[in-house]
Amino acid sequence: MTPTLAMKNIKAAIHAAPRNDFIAELHLQVIKYAEHLQKTTGKEFCEQVGLTPSFGTEYSKMRKIAERLRKAGLNTDKI
Repeated sequence: MTPTLAMKNIKAAIHAAPRNDFIAELHLQVIKYAEHLQKTTGKEFCEQVGLTPSFGTEYSKMRKIAERLRKAGLNTDKI
């Protein structure tokens, strides 16, 4: 999967999420697709997904956490 397709999927998922679940969905989606977004900066991510730059920090945190979760056995295909 390309980073562009991953971000398209993330954008669709977070914008379809109920308003009170937006941040949780953002976290899950970044964890799910983190492997495909290794070279994508927080700024690039926010621009392409349609978020304000302040979400770049959340993106970076979730990408780092995703690696640890995968090493612990998380199957991201089930997210």
